[in-house]
Amino acid sequence: MHFIRQVTTAHSSIITERSNVSSMIKQRCLLPLLSGRSGSCRLCETFTPAPAKDQFQEELVIRPLHSGDIYASFQFRTLWDTDFLQEGQKKVSHYRLFPKSLGQVLSKFSVQELHISFTQGFWRTMQWGQPFIPSPPGAELWVWFHHTVSDVDGNWKELTNVLSGIFCASLNFIDMTNTVQPSASFKPLGLGNATDHRFLRYATLPREIVCTENLTPWKKLLPCGSKAGLAVLMKSEKLFHSSFHSQAVHIRPICQDEQCTSKAWELRQTLNVVFDHYTSGQGKKEWSLFKMFSRTLTEACPLASSSKVYVDITDNPELSPATPLLSQAVVLGDRRTYSVYDLTRAETFGQLRSFNLLLRWKGDNMLRPLLHAERYVAGFGLQTGEIHTVIYNNHPYRAFPVLLMDSVPWYLQLYIHTLTVTSKSRDNKPSYIHYQPAKDRHRPHLLEMLIQLPPHSMTEVTVQFERALLKWTEYTPDPNHGFYVGSSVISALVPSMVAMSTNFTQDQPLFSSFVPVKEESSYFVRVYTEPLLVNLPTPDFSMPYNVICLTCTVVAVGYGSFYNLLTRTFQVDEPSPPLAKRLANFIRRIRGVPLLA
Repeated sequence: MHFIRQVTTAHSSIITERSNVSSMIKQRCLLPLLSGRSGSCRLCETFTPAPAKDQFQEELVIRPLHSGDIYASFQFRTLWDTDFLQEGQKKVSHYRLFPKSLGQVLSKFSVQELHISFTQGFWRTMQWGQPFIPSPPGAELWVWFHHTVSDVDGNWKELTNVLSGIFCASLNFIDMTNTVQPSASFKPLGLGNATDHRFLRYATLPREIVCTENLTPWKKLLPCGSKAGLAVLMKSEKLFHSSFHSQAVHIRPICQDEQCTSKAWELRQTLNVVFDHYTSGQGKKEWSLFKMFSRTLTEACPLASSSKVYVDITDNPELSPATPLLSQAVVLGDRRTYSVYDLTRAETFGQLRSFNLLLRWKGDNMLRPLLHAERYVAGFGLQTGEIHTVIYNNHPYRAFPVLLMDSVPWYLQLYIHTLTVTSKSRDNKPSYIHYQPAKDRHRPHLLEMLIQLPPHSMTEVTVQFERALLKWTEYTPDPNHGFYVGSSVISALVPSMVAMSTNFTQDQPLFSSFVPVKEESSYFVRVYTEPLLVNLPTPDFSMPYNVICLTCTVVAVGYGSFYNLLTRTFQVDEPSPPLAKRLANFIRRIRGVPLLA
């Protein structure tokens, strides 16, 4: 609270200096609202502030996994009733809840949608099920630009460098050699009906390492930072000591009501963590907020209109403290029941003003995900190889199509004529294929296919490739470790086991409303495979070191000796007299007689 009041007061003083007396009265009246305090002001009797055009929501979803792990998903949503891209509109200069750094990025580069994620670890679909919002290992960035942008590649290059500074990441390594333009795999998730893929750019950095310096700027984008609300649980020591953690930022324009009479910009910040209680030594099926995060909740964010904690109780666990508030939601084709804890209510924290949740889980039932995929490299030697992508359809009686997208670096030269797709030992001909060949040192391969998956089947996609020999300046500092190839992206509308409700309500949980689906019989799923680690023909980089050492030795010995001969001064050394003569001169010197010549 103290931190928020300081920021709010400073921001209010800046506006006051640029305003007149009436504007000063307005700021003094809005100060209690901005700081989250309730109070009265005599000057407010003559002025009624306008309703806020932005709002903030936060929620935490906790789900015990059947593998014994714990899945915690944070979601923070900021809505702002404004338009950064509308022509002729006055430039937005006042920011309340929406981060100014991201707002300026949207306005400057004419960004229609922005999706960025940083992930450490791999999501194990067969053990953990489907995540609420999937993401591949490493860094992923895909952006839809506005149709008025003339130089998309130029905006893309500048945008990656700006985002690299905002999130303290290596996004500046994104260039045209690892950027593709998917034709069908990625569609706008917001209001944009754009189908022209010329305004879409997609890139991944599978080797990006996620650490505290990426989490800190991500938390600073929140209205309350990490000082209040659910963000106080984000302790780096605990979050990064986990099996999987992924932080993401999604920005898109959406409708505020069902008739779409008003539009708004949505900023959704997500943080997904999987805690492994085997490695932490905390037991398998008993956990609490304090054990996971080393902290408890004391208050909601004062600027949040909604702050809730959802706990999945579908398998009838023992939950303490109990709550009478229950909620049912259909998530990824499965109807789940959640206990809801509203942090805006004082009775949630009790007399101790501290909220610690304890759960003992007894469920053992495991629902296999209907869609699962994996990928690996086959072959031997350092010349040729094969990429195998295996897609599983675990539905007992329904077949459905999937859209597979592969982005392969240029130094793996694909033989597209060797592409084969088999299902149940039979050829499976794709109904749609889009292939863009790579250009050496300019762009990667792009392969997109629409494949029909038979029910209860395994479909294998195989393509051969040849390894290229790079220039010695193109190798990484550790070339023997290998080169990473980004994950395959599989998008599909999976048949649902239960009837889904598509009614739009503001009270719908955030975790169940990110991807809208108009059909009640299916739900959208995006699956990422493992990134590949491929070895390339690597020269012996120790040979230059040996040559340098030998050359330096020859130069030191040869040139040193020659230089010594040229610069040395030679003098004639006279021979010393015999011993008898030296004794005679010694006696003569004592007697004072002249010495012998």
